[in-house]
Amino acid sequence: MRTRIISGAVGVLLLSAVLYFHDTIVLPIAVAAIIAVMLFELLRAVKLHKCVPVLLAAEACGIAVPFIYSFFYLWEEKEKGVWIETKDGAVTLAAFAVTLICAFVVFITWLRKHKEIRYEQVFFVLAVMILVPQAMTTMVRIERLSGLFYLVMGLCGAWIADTGAYFSGVALGKHKLCPEISPKKTVEGLVGGILTTAIVYTVAFGIHDGFTVKTAVLAFVTGAVCAVIGTVGDLSASMVKRQIGFKDYGKIMPGHGGLMDRFDSVLFVLPTFYVFLNIMNLF
Repeated sequence: MRTRIISGAVGVLLLSAVLYFHDTIVLPIAVAAIIAVMLFELLRAVKLHKCVPVLLAAEACGIAVPFIYSFFYLWEEKEKGVWIETKDGAVTLAAFAVTLICAFVVFITWLRKHKEIRYEQVFFVLAVMILVPQAMTTMVRIERLSGLFYLVMGLCGAWIADTGAYFSGVALGKHKLCPEISPKKTVEGLVGGILTTAIVYTVAFGIHDGFTVKTAVLAFVTGAVCAVIGTVGDLSASMVKRQIGFKDYGKIMPGHGGLMDRFDSVLFVLPTFYVFLNIMNLF
């Protein structure tokens, strides 16, 4: 437990430092580093981390995407300073081109080593090579277009739900949610996580944007949906570990496992939060 607490405290300090320098190149560098580690852990899970061409292609794609998105945002000095998005179509094209080139390298490697590499491994790599960079780079997009508060709330959408689910499950948990995938998760914990996130969102958005019925309803619904989506992400990552036979994806955070173990729900929550954020701006 002591190791887990110390490791968690170090992680919080590092994240706080990144968020402090959120409006600089530090954010895309940090996101790229997180993506690189997550992709390595996932490739190791399917035993392709020692296949250098596949590893390099996946890592190149993962590291490039956050910098591509960051490059197409310009800092425009005004009264307070804002980020503006430029060449909207170009960023999508650039990210697509890099992903396509890296995927081509993976396919060429598969053709050369078809006796060693299975199709399941190839398509797993292609899936995570698209999902992980695009999902995690949402951190850059949210911060650049909406600000630090919304980035923090996006991350909290995953982690507050985990905390609420844990304490609710310990206090009230009786009915197992998915015993074969995650034995400790309970239905009561899930409900507690949903309500905790929804309430925190309602209060936080109310303080930040002003308390109105519209803000309260949108924030409550967003928090509840993010909590549910985060649970799906967590269970999906756990199911992969179960089927592969892993306990944790890595050991980079002693007591917590790898970065995939910490960011599995974030992979699903951040894009969902980004969509809801854009929906909120329509009203």
